[in-house]
Amino acid sequence: MTRKVSVTKRQTVFNDFFSIEEAILRFEKFDGSLSQEVRRLSFERGDSVAALIYDRRRERVILAEQFKYPTLRKTGGWITELVAGMVGHAESAETAMRREILEETGYHAPRLEPVTTFYVSPGGSSERIILFYAEVDETDRIGPGGGVSAEGEDIKLIEYSPESLRAAVVAGLIMDAKTIVAAMWLRDRLAG
Repeated sequence: MTRKVSVTKRQTVFNDFFSIEEAILRFEKFDGSLSQEVRRLSFERGDSVAALIYDRRRERVILAEQFKYPTLRKTGGWITELVAGMVGHAESAETAMRREILEETGYHAPRLEPVTTFYVSPGGSSERIILFYAEVDETDRIGPGGGVSAEGEDIKLIEYSPESLRAAVVAGLIMDAKTIVAAMWLRDRLAG
């Protein structure tokens, strides 16, 4: 069921690597009436892709460790996470994912399996993550990986067995939401 939303004002209040949109709106409440006018901000980053990369022959999950400024104050700045990136303008999610896998890991992903799509933080951001599963082996390694130096990336690959990845999630060592979602999905897939 589609509910009514009446936007009376919408403007971009910041525009750089990402943008912030401000809206004045009213929305249909569950009782059918319209809410009072409210102001909402939306962090506009576009859609992103992420992949759980699994070397089935060696039974290893391949993750990326890199510096992410927003994590600096609370956890020191370096985070271990799935290979991920933004979907470019007029680029499909699959094309973006293959590009990111090659740039960050050096692997060509012969096949991508869609897993799910989810919002990262819908209370303030429009960003969705399109999550994929990619199986690789050493014959798929065609480049050095490590990220794009022109973008300031410096990526180290970290490998986990499925069991050690679950243990790292439980111990709070993996703090990235998309990686936690993927680890739980992999647990269920391997159990089935």
